[in-house]
Order: sequence, then structure tokens, then C-alpha cells
Amino acid sequence: MARNFDEWLSAFRESIANYEYYIDFRKVHRNVDNIKVELNILNSLIGSKQIEEDFKALSKRYPEVLKCIPLLLAVRASEIYCQDENGGFLYQFHVGNYPPNSRFYYEKNVYFMRKTGLFDLLENHIISNLIDYVTGVETGLDSNGRKNRGGHLMEDLVESFIIKAGFIKNETYFKEMYIHQITGRWDLNLSAISNQGKMEKRFDFVVKTDNMVYGIETNFYGSGGSKLNETARSYKTLAQEADSIQGFTFVWFTDGKGWASARHNLEETFDVMEHIYNINDLEHDIVGKVFI
Repeated sequence: MARNFDEWLSAFRESIANYEYYIDFRKVHRNVDNIKVELNILNSLIGSKQIEEDFKALSKRYPEVLKCIPLLLAVRASEIYCQDENGGFLYQFHVGNYPPNSRFYYEKNVYFMRKTGLFDLLENHIISNLIDYVTGVETGLDSNGRKNRGGHLMEDLVESFIIKAGFIKNETYFKEMYIHQITGRWDLNLSAISNQGKMEKRFDFVVKTDNMVYGIETNFYGSGGSKLNETARSYKTLAQEADSIQGFTFVWFTDGKGWASARHNLEETFDVMEHIYNINDLEHDIVGKVFI
């Protein structure tokens, strides 16, 4: 029975965020644990009445604590450049880059700590524990990783349904396979897939059953843009090219309210492509019905 495009599109989701999307707490705690000893040493500066001298003595005795300094400013780097009316300076916090008897070096670090406000943070009890403070900093920095995590959410979701359907990684399903790898493994002639003159085509997943090889693409678009029109046209061409290949089927899983801005191009693809599905289809066992 023919599917209705408007009904299909109306089931598209606003978001695909899972429970791990917002903050990767395992990564946060792992990063903090890696410098927990150094942070505990720096904790001795909290409330210091002579913090400049204490800091110089501490960093001379335990120079490894200096690698924590950028993170206290929410900077994930080992070098920081700063400039003011006294000129500019590149501060280096590399482990093993601390000259043991350089008064200039330690005076510059004191200047950095004072001007950035870190001494004020420590000596005036604005915080009580650097481990707790850095955990908060790491949590904030990890929120910047949502874009990267979001880019893989649709892949991860589709993969979970492939696994649920009983397919086994590297045995009956494979991730990120190029055309030449598919050709070499199953002796399929995929020369009809042109990829419109771009680099050799790579599929997000390939599923192998007794009767068919399925090349799978996945994406989710939470917002619109010109890229969606290009994607719809490209996959329409790919589907038409794949139809001429014996033993190969192209399958596209896509979703996201961003498609509202490119619905006409998506509908054109929907009209000619048999195997185009959304998350709602996945939840209704489309994997088990298609990959046979």
C-alpha cells in the first residue's frame, strides 16, 4: 500500500537527544581524576595570606601543578597569550617546561594569576575546593561537545535498531564501508553509483542478508538550510542508480523538523524511493521487515 508523504512527514521529531547527549559525566569525572593530585596540592593555596610567595614556592616544588592553570580559566590548552598595557606574553604551562631557577618565569606566572583573577578566587575563599570547581568547569566545557555528539545520534539510534533486529557487527552488519570494500567482500558491481563526481561513496552502515546487501545512510536535521535540498536530490539520484544493481538496495533513514524547509525536494525523493524511513518507522520494526 502506498504511503502518504504528509502523514509520514508529520511524524518527524523536534529533537533526537538521548540521555547522554547533554553531558558526558564519565568523561568529566575521568578528566578531573587525571589531575586530582595536582588540584589537591593547589587546594593548599585557598585562603592563603601570602598567596604570591606560597604560589611561587608551591610551583617550584611541584611544577606539575601548573598544567592545571589553564583549566581553572576554562581553557583546554597548554599555552595562553595575554596582553595589557605592559605588553604581551605567551604563558606556557607544558609539563616539563618549567625552568627550575628562572625568577622571571615565576614572576610572570604570579602576574598571570593576579591579573586573571585566579589569586582572588583562591585567597578570598570564593571557592572551597578546586576539585569541585574543576568538575563544574569540565561540565561546562563538555556542553560544547553536544554538536559532535549530536552528529552521531541518528547513526547510534539506527545502529541500536539494527542490533535489536539480530544483526551482529562485523558479521552481518558493518559501519562506514566504502564501495570498493563492498565490491571486494561480496563481488558486487557498484559502478552504477556515481556519487555525482564526488569522492568514492561511503555508506554509514551495510547490512548483509542471505539475499541482499543493503547500503544505509542516516541523518537528522533539527534545523533547515540549503544542505537539505542538496541531500534530498543526491539521495534521489543514488536510489535511482542503486535500483539498477542486482543484489543491492539503498536504504535511507532520516528525520528532523528541519525538513519542513525542504519538504518539496524530500517529497520528490519519497515518491521515487521505496526504502526511505523515519524514526517512527524504526520504532515500528521497519528494520525487521526490510532487511530480509
